[in-house]
Amino acid sequence: MKILFFGDVMGRRSRTALLEQMAHIKGQTAADVVIVDADNAAHGYGLTPKVAADMLKKIDVLTIGDHTWDHENLREFIKAEPRLVRPANWHKFPEGSGASVIKVGKKKLLVISLLGTLFMHRDKIDNPFETVQEILKDYKLGKNVDAIFVDFHAETTSEKVSLANFLDGKITALIGSHTHIPTCDERILPAGTAFQTDAGMCGDFDSSIGMDKGVSMRRFMNMPKEPLRPAEGDPTLNGTLVEVLPNGLAKSIKRVRFGKNLNAN
Repeated sequence: MKILFFGDVMGRRSRTALLEQMAHIKGQTAADVVIVDADNAAHGYGLTPKVAADMLKKIDVLTIGDHTWDHENLREFIKAEPRLVRPANWHKFPEGSGASVIKVGKKKLLVISLLGTLFMHRDKIDNPFETVQEILKDYKLGKNVDAIFVDFHAETTSEKVSLANFLDGKITALIGSHTHIPTCDERILPAGTAFQTDAGMCGDFDSSIGMDKGVSMRRFMNMPKEPLRPAEGDPTLNGTLVEVLPNGLAKSIKRVRFGKNLNAN
């Protein structure tokens, strides 16, 4: 099995580019399943039912992070859609699931979404280490699932590395999201789990982490605040490809990039 994960999708232009290129991307990577973090897919903030439904026509699984509930009308949609996975440790919102088993051909893939605690909504978030430990009591690699993928939506590198090491040998891969900048530390940990601190974003790199750079600069200069909005240049699509061994651990991990910017492929 090959699992392809794309980091945070920044607004309409980026999600359109991703969907339009999906057939080409699958052909280039030979991915069996595509997971996309859609935390910023609806104009840079969260996800709406319409955007989610459109994305799920061509994408197998969507994860979402700290902007899960930016659009209240997502609550009913997420109840009925197991392919939209919200953070498992956001305890005040019972709608939806933070761990979902997806069929990939004849195999089963468990997708888990988790939020970090540092610089996040601490009063709303349970400890991700304890949450994932509880989930994994019911799921074991090579027994009732063939692979386990964790999207860890978190601010700090230290928290992401720590959770990856905590789960090493118990899951197939933990890939970070949320910071929008792709890291070059992809590797397989000693016990066989693939890890990368952040997959990066699907967005315009001539920007401030996907938002209009002029608006962002003016906010830092304490000028009258304007609403942040996604940049409108050509998006670069950043992701990570993980190949799975028969025992459910990782055989390989590789960064992938599609688009016009940064000498992308």
